Amino acid sequence: MRVLIADDHDLVREALAAFLQGEGVVEVRTVPTLDDAIRAAEDSGSFDLVLLDYNMPGMNGLEGLDRMIAANDRRPVAIISGTSSRTLAEQAIRAGAAGFVPKTMSSRSMVSAVRFMAAGEVYAPFNFLQSGEAGSGNLSQRETEVLRGLCEGKSNKEIARGLDLQEVTIKLHVKTLSRKLNARNRTHAAMIAREQNLI
Repeated sequence: MRVLIADDHDLVREALAAFLQGEGVVEVRTVPTLDDAIRAAEDSGSFDLVLLDYNMPGMNGLEGLDRMIAANDRRPVAIISGTSSRTLAEQAIRAGAAGFVPKTMSSRSMVSAVRFMAAGEVYAPFNFLQSGEAGSGNLSQRETEVLRGLCEGKSNKEIARGLDLQEVTIKLHVKTLSRKLNARNRTHAAMIAREQNLI
């Protein structure tokens, strides 16, 4: 997996790169500005995932996102930000971001999010997009498909095969579903889904 991190804070950039390399991400490049990020993609070919700091030089709000998506051959580009807000997360995803990742996330969650987005899925922290009520129909189409698999008693591997996704992606969906439904585990999530006619 090739990941590019563009952030004007040296410490953030290096810490993120160290987390990812420690978790087996093969190649991590780091740059301090949007222009450097665009140049890196043009010089070395597109990356599996680009992480762009929302507030760094040259971004001009979400305009920088458009430029980076084009430079990265429309492969996944996500926004990372120290300023976390639901509105910004929703705007970024609507504008085509592969996800919105707050810098306050734990290193383990960050690595999971990176794998998730590189696999072609869209990531946003559950608490940003939660509508406040458990099981209130705020599940994405993919989450509903995974939930259906849980209700049918399928393993993560079986669900992954059926949806043509990686098993690690299904694990992340199950984790998100459990949070959204206030479920203790996958079996509890399936019970809640049946009780509330979510599938």
